[in-house]
Amino acid sequence: MSTVVHVMIRGRVQGVGYRAWVATTAQANGLEGWVRNRRDGSVEALFAGGETVVADMIEACHRGPSAAHVDTIVVEEAGEELLAQRHAGERFSILPTV
Repeated sequence: MSTVVHVMIRGRVQGVGYRAWVATTAQANGLEGWVRNRRDGSVEALFAGGETVVADMIEACHRGPSAAHVDTIVVEEAGEELLAQRHAGERFSILPTV
């Protein structure tokens, strides 16, 4: 892994298929990580992979699925230890809401 980022996405991002869209898009681009809803209405994700692919995924998150409306995205560097939150045997997981 060359890049690992923790991403918080705010806006109309729950109830619009945003988590499933993130998982499908990340997997299609060969990224590892996870995504989950948060009780405050945001979506949280971890992306791990090549620097360019991760940057492209973050850019795509600004758009999201057609029913979503993203207000803000906060990106922070993260460590690979956060990958351990994935479900065993999965490259990219949809985790339970926290």
